[in-house]
Amino acid sequence: MRLEVSCQDRVGLAKDILVVLERYGINLIAIDASNQGFLYLQFAEISFETLSALMPQIRKVESVHDVRTVSFMPSEQEHYALKTLLKTLPDSVFSIDAKARIRIVNESALLNIGMGEHEVLEESLNHWVQGFNFSRWLSESQVLPQAARVQIGPNEYLAEMLPIYLPDEDEKTILVGAVVSLKSPARVGKQFNALQNQTTGFENVLASSDKMKEVLKQARRMAQLDAPLLITGETGTGKELMARASHDASMRREKPFIAINCAALPDSAAEEELFGYVSQGKVVKRGFFEEAKGGTVFLDEVAEMSKAAQVKLLRLLQDGTFRRIGGDEEVRADVRIICSTQKNLAELCQTAEFREDLYYRIHVLSYHIPSLRERKVDIIPLTEMFLEHYSQQLSSPVRRISAQCRDHLLTYAWPGNVRQLKNAVFRAVSMWDGSAELTVEQLKLPSYAEGFGYFDNEFEGNLDDAMKQFEASLLRRLYPAYPSTRQLAKKLGVSHTAIANKLREYKIAKRR
Repeated sequence: MRLEVSCQDRVGLAKDILVVLERYGINLIAIDASNQGFLYLQFAEISFETLSALMPQIRKVESVHDVRTVSFMPSEQEHYALKTLLKTLPDSVFSIDAKARIRIVNESALLNIGMGEHEVLEESLNHWVQGFNFSRWLSESQVLPQAARVQIGPNEYLAEMLPIYLPDEDEKTILVGAVVSLKSPARVGKQFNALQNQTTGFENVLASSDKMKEVLKQARRMAQLDAPLLITGETGTGKELMARASHDASMRREKPFIAINCAALPDSAAEEELFGYVSQGKVVKRGFFEEAKGGTVFLDEVAEMSKAAQVKLLRLLQDGTFRRIGGDEEVRADVRIICSTQKNLAELCQTAEFREDLYYRIHVLSYHIPSLRERKVDIIPLTEMFLEHYSQQLSSPVRRISAQCRDHLLTYAWPGNVRQLKNAVFRAVSMWDGSAELTVEQLKLPSYAEGFGYFDNEFEGNLDDAMKQFEASLLRRLYPAYPSTRQLAKKLGVSHTAIANKLREYKIAKRR
């Protein structure tokens, strides 16, 4: 059981909450504090009746604003994120204390030294890594980052040593150990070649707004890491484009990139498509994870994945292996997994619609792509780029964007984001009528009122105001096609007098 307590910071607050817990005989397992005004409490499961009585009592504590149940503690997420990141790193990583004894070690390091985790913890790193005296380095008066050539048995590595300092009460720092990362010569060479070639994979992603520039900055850094990546954003924001760019900018760029729409996979076939199928000891079908060996698998709309497939994906992320349907053989998957979703996975975890442990595994690295209405600076450059692209593709003259069209593009809600803009421009170019400018009418964008989903942030007024706005918008769009009051009245099934009055009321005149 975990609770999130929204509160104002004050001395003695935690003690007062503990008194309430003690009153109900609840033993606290863990407590987390956030500098954003939250306390997180973890204790053993309690009955619904006890919880219903406990939460109002906590709310009565001075400085407490609210309390609610949550799926996980912040420290749990950090722990699983760190553990998953270390597990998926191809480099050997050791965390050592101030006496060079191993405290944390990842799987890559254990494979290189050929030992189990229980055999190396609390032992000196110098037992296995030769060529550098870690104990002497950590005992120096000033411990600085180092890089050196070292050996594990007959194999050589480039070792990067970073000291770990913690602040003490006197605003000084205390050396508590170091992180040691070992890279093989082949991996160092690949990284150098990637730097020399400067192939980032993000050249075709247009970003004029500060928000999108920041996203690209994060994405470029994360592309070089081999840990799972989660990309979030509304439909049409370009999540698959960013996933493909991340693959092209990674060390796996020469290997396959396979994109899978989880929403389009029927539950009955999802496991077979992802992991393959065996019949009578023979491999009938190789799954996507096997097909993408050495490359990247992109799971689009991962929230739509079936529960059974979620379990197998979790195991793949934990152990790096999977079994084909109907088979007993363990298959090792050498792939990087990138996921995307437009849903809030944390909320889905609370309602048990998505596995919480899987969420921790895929949410190691993540970034959010802003919607088009949040990056309006990009709208006109994107429109010009799509205009030029489709004009060349369809052998059509490149047109200017009219002033009225520019204003409309910037004020439109763009529920379909970049995809909607791209499709609208393609439609306008493909239906070119010989005009020199791109106009609002040629884009054929649906009215704000269609779907009734666009007034939430923009609209102010009552229902009558909304009806009038819809009526005026409808008449403005139809009047050019039915340019007399009688024609328009017949189309709408009302008297031409009523239409004339409405056109006068909304100041809609014939275009000349």
